[in-house]
Amino acid sequence: MPKMIFVERDGAEREVDAPLGLSVLEIAQRNNVDIEGACEGSLACATCHVVIDPSWFDKLEAVSEDEEDMLDLAFNLTQTSRLGCQLIMSEELDGLKVKLPEAI
Repeated sequence: MPKMIFVERDGAEREVDAPLGLSVLEIAQRNNVDIEGACEGSLACATCHVVIDPSWFDKLEAVSEDEEDMLDLAFNLTQTSRLGCQLIMSEELDGLKVKLPEAI
């Protein structure tokens, strides 16, 4: 099974199983990672904002216009910010590393 790494707000890294077809938000919630996901993945908020490790960013599908609009609402936005609900786990993303922003 693919794995992914969450870097928590305190800097601790947590490697978790990342089932294919699930979003980063769903994987986080299954593993009690502190991501809110208030809109339950419907692309209507930015509470699942994550910062992608730069070495992984170019491997992701392009950001949609709708996701860009929601990211504009996120705090601590970076050049590698994405919404966890829009990132779907695939074999190519095995080992993906994402950091939780300091504030949401």
